[in-house]
Amino acid sequence: MKIKETYQHPDEFGYYGKFGGAYIPEMLHRNVEELKNRYLEIMNEASFRKEFQKLLHDYAGRPTPLYHAQRLSKQYGTTIYLKREDLCHTGAHKINNTIGQILLAQRIGKQRIIAETGAGQHGVATATVCALKGIECIVYMGEKDIERQAPNVARMNMLGATVIPATSGSQTLKDATNEAIRDWINNPHDTHYIIGSVVGPHPYPDMVTRFQSVISEEMSKQLLEKTGHELPHYVIACVGGGSNAAGAFYNFLDELAVQLVAVEAAGHGIDSGLSAATTQLGKPGVLHGSKSLVMQTEDGQVVEPHSISAGLDYPGIGPLHAHLYNSGRAKFLSATDDEALAAAFELAKLEGIIPALESAHALHALKLLKFNKADKVVICLSGRGDKDLATYMKHL
Repeated sequence: MKIKETYQHPDEFGYYGKFGGAYIPEMLHRNVEELKNRYLEIMNEASFRKEFQKLLHDYAGRPTPLYHAQRLSKQYGTTIYLKREDLCHTGAHKINNTIGQILLAQRIGKQRIIAETGAGQHGVATATVCALKGIECIVYMGEKDIERQAPNVARMNMLGATVIPATSGSQTLKDATNEAIRDWINNPHDTHYIIGSVVGPHPYPDMVTRFQSVISEEMSKQLLEKTGHELPHYVIACVGGGSNAAGAFYNFLDELAVQLVAVEAAGHGIDSGLSAATTQLGKPGVLHGSKSLVMQTEDGQVVEPHSISAGLDYPGIGPLHAHLYNSGRAKFLSATDDEALAAAFELAKLEGIIPALESAHALHALKLLKFNKADKVVICLSGRGDKDLATYMKHL
């Protein structure tokens, strides 16, 4: 069933329903306006599309497999497919977006790249494409995340990036983003900020979603090939800021027969004070350049989030996801640290696949939903678990 009004794209001011927009300091107006005015034109150029598709195929390793997880399917009495973003070059879906943005940055004449990272996957993906194109790369990363994601820090250093620790606040993703924005304000003329998720001022949420939409585009084709039908019954993805979920949902947003399921990080429990379940705990506010749902106190101070997974440790959510939650288009669930760990060990033992801790949150949804045997359930396995082995080892 189709609906007339699309969920896929924001309006001309960058709003998905009540959420989005561009709340930025004066110093950044020129950069953001240039992006807003040019991103669609550049992305639609034949030469851009050709180079983007070639790099996705030859460099990132797309299309990624849609794997029928037979033992996991038997466990839950349904048909489960894993979209294997963990098999992308660099180990996660993040490379889809960084390839797109580095090509865009080149076309608008930027010679210096900055990025923020939590789990380190976006930092690695940004450092990777900067090395590929010979462009200077600065990555901001919370000091706490630097400690718990040491393998990815080593990768970024080996790729030639400069990793700068964020030492304020909770020393995690929010604080890394703050530092990256400060850098951009101080270097507006030569620098492009490659935001890693569907957050930030318009046009970033839409631009990142479009680059990640290759995930659901491939899903449709692969499902058609495997089952004779291009629509799944469920698409499940973890959500922090939400780029893998935005990409996994994109082609199905206006197909109301497809149930979209987003899984947030409940940390020690939604009401524990140590959580990152934004839709449950947040209220409308402005964070990092856009209006969305934000975990905040009564007087508007951002509440420090917590998750065992560095990539979901964020006190907000992308405006598209806030709209999907507010409108009821997507179902939002949550998984605690312990539930995510249990889901990760289950997948490892049943299918021989060790997922990233972020992806493990999505897997926990299998215990929370009721499926029919004939349902086609697609889970976006957004990243691999190599970077999280130190955490997993503590729980063996």
